[in-house]
Amino acid sequence: MDYAMIGKIQKAKRYAEQRDRIHIDALKVTFEGENNPHTVTLDDGTWQCDCDFFQSRGRCSHTMALEMILEGMILEPMAK
Repeated sequence: MDYAMIGKIQKAKRYAEQRDRIHIDALKVTFEGENNPHTVTLDDGTWQCDCDFFQSRGRCSHTMALEMILEGMILEPMAK
């Protein structure tokens, strides 16, 4: 492995430890649910999920799990 790549790996490790430097604006995830896979998206701070519970409540276990995993990295929706 060359020295440039070693430097990039070290920098990547520092970034991974500094989660406050990472802000996720948009994301699309396939969540392997217990019954069916579900598509969860995040766009401009707004979650969407194709599961029935989300459709009726606007929040579900899939979106809440991702909020926990991505804590501190999700931008708040912009006020309009």
